[in-house]
Amino acid sequence: MASALYQSIEMLSRDKGIDPNVVVGAVEDAIALATRKYYKTQENMRAEMDRESGEIRAYIYKTVVDGPEQVEDEINQLTLEQARALAPEVEIGGELRFYKDTSPLGRIAAQMAKQVIFQKVREAERDTVYNEYNHRAGEVLLATVKRLEPMDVIFDLGKAEARMPKREQSRLEQFAVGERVRVVLLRVDRAAKGPQVIVSRASPTLVQNLFQSEVPEIYDGTVGIKAIAREAGERTKIAVQSRDKDVDPVGACVGMKGMRVQSIIRELRGEKIDIIEFSEEITTFAEKALQPAKVSRVSITDLGEKQLEVIVDDTQLSLAIGKKGQNVRLAAKLLQWKIDIKSEEEKRQEVEQQMQAMSGGPSTPIEQVTEIGESVLEKLIAAGITTVEALADMTPEELEELPGIGEKTVEKISVAVRHYFGQYEEGEERPAVAEVASTETIGEESSTEKTPEEILANEAGTGSAKEVNGFSTEDIAAAEETASSSDALSEADAREEQIELNNDSVDTLVDEAQEFSDEGIDNDGNDRG
Repeated sequence: MASALYQSIEMLSRDKGIDPNVVVGAVEDAIALATRKYYKTQENMRAEMDRESGEIRAYIYKTVVDGPEQVEDEINQLTLEQARALAPEVEIGGELRFYKDTSPLGRIAAQMAKQVIFQKVREAERDTVYNEYNHRAGEVLLATVKRLEPMDVIFDLGKAEARMPKREQSRLEQFAVGERVRVVLLRVDRAAKGPQVIVSRASPTLVQNLFQSEVPEIYDGTVGIKAIAREAGERTKIAVQSRDKDVDPVGACVGMKGMRVQSIIRELRGEKIDIIEFSEEITTFAEKALQPAKVSRVSITDLGEKQLEVIVDDTQLSLAIGKKGQNVRLAAKLLQWKIDIKSEEEKRQEVEQQMQAMSGGPSTPIEQVTEIGESVLEKLIAAGITTVEALADMTPEELEELPGIGEKTVEKISVAVRHYFGQYEEGEERPAVAEVASTETIGEESSTEKTPEEILANEAGTGSAKEVNGFSTEDIAAAEETASSSDALSEADAREEQIELNNDSVDTLVDEAQEFSDEGIDNDGNDRG
């Protein structure tokens, strides 16, 4: 019959989940250390426990060698001759035991033995925990909440404690001590204080395990889970595929009236779940992955880098991106592809820019048209017209629709644009303001402005036939042709021109012309007043 001491050792072993022989070895090592400490010797010492009687005996052992020349440690070795004088049957390599009395061991020695036993048991317990859980990473376990810490939750797994850090928790979940929940075993950290089991409630593996438990078709393999993307506490997207054409994979996961998926949502404390049918065609899969948004079209932009371009209606853009980009982020995780989402308007503008770049068309700032006054420039830029080419493409009706642009201003803009492109096509530089007075901007003409006819009259005697006052005869002829092609000004136009000479802005011209119209000027230019 086992002694009371050995029975206590067996009980301790069962509680700690370790082998009783490990505890017995710890007790023997503790007694040997305490005995050597008591006798103050450096000799090799061991202890052995009799399981029947519970008696523990400590002894010094010495190894037998052949002769004096083989002795390396005089304290722990004996020659064969010395050994046979004590025990005639001993052989080379054998051991001789010299027992020590353990009865004088006092309280200090017992305390030392206790510390050694506890240390050995803790080490054995750590090894047991590591060997028990290290190979079970990814497994779902039932755990009981043991205590709540400021950042972590401590669970009791039965044989060990587990820790769930803040980053592995769902923001929707609150726990109570004693509550039983399912957790995913992530890993076992072999820290200095012993192995630490890390568990999670934010892992996608938990969702997969819950579906396997709730959906029989997934458990028996009829429906397979192809991919899962999860942001714990927010939303989960799961792609499923049926191996039986008669089984709807999405319907099987949802269940009658949503009973199956609702049970999983309750377990996850209200986390939203999107169930998507898997497709081998990546573009089709992408359309489904971006649900509930409706996708117009999907195209592969880079097959090597796995990049997709998704075009959605303008009204669906925010829904496709999701709150803080969550919907498209989860879809990209599910597909393992990069997704670039654009609206129809953004795509149209991009295509227009590409076509313009391919056509090689210039893009000249509107400020290059110096004949347009600053106030008109500001109005055009405010309306989104920033290039000369965009201004030239607009019809007079479109210009009149712009805020602050009237009929007279439209005519002046048209003349200024025609002059600009005429100079551009001929490849000539525009004359400097100091050389020609007529380069004053619209609404800022100088009172000393001269017509081409006056320039010809004044310079006929001093200039050559080819160039007069910095103008070539071709320039003057073009100016005369432009002047002759425009209609003669009416009496009201003449009064408006006078206003242009006395004011510095096109806005004043428009306001004064409106006043003249209000005073009643007929079509012949006569004042009805």
